[in-house]
Amino acid sequence: MGRDTIVAEPESERLVRTATLAGRRFRVLDHYEVGREKVREFARAVQSYHGAHHSEEQARTLGYPSLIAPPTFASVIGLTTTRALLDTVLTEYDLSQILQTDQVFETFRPLVAGDRITTDIIIESIRQYGDNDFITVKSVLTNQRDEVALIGQTTIVARRGAEIDPDLTELVSSIMMHTPPNKPAGQPDSEVLREFGDTTMDLVVDSAAAPVHTLPRFGDLVVGQELPAATAQVTRGDLANYSGVSGDPNPIHYSEAAARLVGLPTVVGHGMLSMGLAGDYLTSWLGDPTAIEKFSVRLSSFVAVTKDKASVIEFTGRIKSLDPVRRTATVVLNGTSEGRKIFGRAVAEVRLT
Repeated sequence: MGRDTIVAEPESERLVRTATLAGRRFRVLDHYEVGREKVREFARAVQSYHGAHHSEEQARTLGYPSLIAPPTFASVIGLTTTRALLDTVLTEYDLSQILQTDQVFETFRPLVAGDRITTDIIIESIRQYGDNDFITVKSVLTNQRDEVALIGQTTIVARRGAEIDPDLTELVSSIMMHTPPNKPAGQPDSEVLREFGDTTMDLVVDSAAAPVHTLPRFGDLVVGQELPAATAQVTRGDLANYSGVSGDPNPIHYSEAAARLVGLPTVVGHGMLSMGLAGDYLTSWLGDPTAIEKFSVRLSSFVAVTKDKASVIEFTGRIKSLDPVRRTATVVLNGTSEGRKIFGRAVAEVRLT
């Protein structure tokens, strides 16, 4: 990328075209295969050491044939999906200029090593506030047995109609991770995604969930009960590792210069890394990663990570409600770093023994 002036399309034409994107449905043509070592790498990246993420024997004790992916593993597939959209549909946006604000994972069956995942994408809405577009995308992940494994919903915010600092453009082009085109070898660019004329999806979800094996038992919990507090430490090395494992190329997570050019005090952690660490906090309390049915987070602040010491995130939780029919609990989570709340909202619905 250079310093050439980019002539933007007229705003009225862009708004009309953008409005037509809402409601469109696509399928990623190439499947994603959940790899055994990828599960282990991701688990290490989000500091999740539950045995089922690392040992087939321990996964089998929970009733699954191979390693179980951590609760936020689908974010890896989601980033691949976002890249596909940006490469082919949302071409006016740049992945390095996008900020994620909300993420919801609704899990019907855990992702397991060996699963072959097909992804359907629905652009739910595009809302415009000032120079920002808030884009909400739903992803439906289906495994090789045609079972809906997970439904994710992501909201990202992208700037529009604003000039990008040429110094930032030059810096990003020099340091940003280089990636190949997001398509299978030999496949034309236009065939990364295939659009469906029918935008509706009849989702058939098997409601017969597998048994869980949690440490807390439903009968022992009461509304208002506090979960044990815990902390996680994040270093620059953790950020570099998560960037590579997740495929997130945004340089604000590893370049001091890039972070300062966009107004940040220093390098900051990935929002999805914070969510992954919160997922491990939940798993450690539950004792069973498959017990998390729904996990939603609204990101409100960053975790600043300096070069000379680890940053600390403090996690707490509280039982908000209990459902005696389904034996489920709604848990409200809090995460703070240097006195800042990093979640505007973080809620999980969990099943219990």
